[in-house]
Parts: sequence; structure tokens; C-alpha cells
Amino acid sequence: METKNDSSSTSGFMLLGISSNPHLQKPLFAIFLIIYLVTLVGNVLIILAIHSDSRLHTPMYFFLSNLSFMDICFTTDIVPKMLVNFLLETKSISYVGCLIQMYFFIAFGNTDSYLLASMAIDRLVAICNPLHYGVVMNPRRCLLMLLVSCTISHLHSMLHVLLISHMSFCASHVIKHFFCDTQPVVKLSCSDTSSTQIVVMTESLAVIATPFLCILFSYLRIIITVLRIPSAAAKWKAFSTCGSHLTVVVLFYGSIIYVYFRPLSLYSVMKDRVATLMYTVVTPMLNPFIYSLRNQDMKMGMRKLRFRIHS
Repeated sequence: METKNDSSSTSGFMLLGISSNPHLQKPLFAIFLIIYLVTLVGNVLIILAIHSDSRLHTPMYFFLSNLSFMDICFTTDIVPKMLVNFLLETKSISYVGCLIQMYFFIAFGNTDSYLLASMAIDRLVAICNPLHYGVVMNPRRCLLMLLVSCTISHLHSMLHVLLISHMSFCASHVIKHFFCDTQPVVKLSCSDTSSTQIVVMTESLAVIATPFLCILFSYLRIIITVLRIPSAAAKWKAFSTCGSHLTVVVLFYGSIIYVYFRPLSLYSVMKDRVATLMYTVVTPMLNPFIYSLRNQDMKMGMRKLRFRIHS
């Protein structure tokens, strides 16, 4: 029976980080601390605004508040450890800590994608079948969609972590990344990972492609329906309700597709880190701004929340 290398289970791994330049560590710490705080404050305000304003107690904002909560969890899984490593000479992470970080990264990241798909379905029903919107998108069905999103994402994450936990690590223990992502960790294994990678790739393709295809189908139907509307003003009004969501989808999936679905010949460690930073750190920070600045209902909700806080 194959056993793990002692160093993988005791000393763990070394993270390469964003930059090895010692003069950049403190400036990078300050930048990412600000980004993290803005992410926390922005997403908490979105949640509070939605829960405090009865006009925002609709399916779309139910999914948005949960998306904001997942974004908080998603960045908290990665950024605090990254901030600590900026201040340390040795950017280490324990073997168990690496697996835990990987588990929640995959779980929260996939839940984000399923929530974006749920929001696309919400827009599809609202635009293409408005008369039955209240029946189709009832609270029970919305809650069921949320539970299914979380369940599938956590089962998917559990499979990944279980498969990687049975690998041996007997070569380099330097992860060429700023957190424990699946691909950089698997590359360090000295086990035969061919069968594991086939299982992971097949299952991942199904889990990741499902919400993405759902979003594509929803917007295809929305475009077809809107183009049939005779009034230009009505067309613009219908499209405007999708603007914020579509912007977030492009930011989220654009960077993911670049990182995970491009030819190996185009691989670059630096470009990979920049693209990963986009969907792990930058997008969760931008989401509250995208939804609050481009959405009139959210603007009113934010004003109402600010008035309650100041009164």
C-alpha cells in the first residue's frame, strides 16, 4: 500500500505567492488588505440592504444576497492566508490546511456559478414568462435551487479532495500559486495521477459546464424573446434588467475559462496568477458595485439602509 511522503503530511507545502520580490510584500499586503475589506463591507451592505427593504424580497435579490454571502466565504478562504504570507519569509501551509482551503475554494466557487445560473433562470422566467413568474419562482422553489446548488458544489469538492488526499508527494513541495488550487497541487504528486485526472476532468466538466450552459440557454431565449418586442424602449427595459448579472457572468466565467480551458502551450505562471486573482479576489469585490450602481432598486435599498444607520 502506497503511503504519503512524510514531508507532505508534517511540514506541508510552500506557496510561491504572487511575487517573490521582498520589496513588494508590504505594498501587496496593503493593496490586498484594502481589497478584502472593501469586499467584506460591500457584500455585507448588499445583504443588509436586501434584508432590510421589503421591496427587495424577490427571487432575484434572494439569489443576489446568497451570492454576496458566498463571495464573502470565497475570498475569506483565500485572502487572509495570503495576507499572512505577505508578512512571513516562509510562505508555508500545512497539508491538512491545504486540503481544507482547496475544499472550500472549490465548494464556494462552484456554488457561485450555480447561483449565477439560478439568477439567469430568474431573468428568463421574468422576461419570457412574466404572467407565471410568481408561480414558477415561488419561495419554495428558490430555496430548493439554493440547496441543490450548495449540495452539488460540496459533493463535487469532496470528491476532488478525497482523490487528492490519496496521492503521494515525494518531489518538490513548492506550489506555484498563491493558494492550494487543484492543478498546481496535483502536479507535485509522484503518484500515478492519470486515472484520477480522468475522473476529475470528466466530473468537473459536467459540474462546471451545467450552470454555464444553463446561463447560455437562458440568455439565448431572452435575446430571442426581446427581439420580438416591437417597442425599442420596451426592448431596452427588458435588457437593462439583465445588465448587472451579465457583467458579473462575463467577469467570473471569462477569467475561469482563461485559467482552466486554454491550451497548455499558452500557459504562463504570471498570467495564470493574474487571471485567478480576477475571479478569486477582484470579481467578489466588484459585484456589490456592479449591482448597486447599475440597479435602481438596489440604489434605493442602499439609501434606505444608510438612512436607517444614520437615524
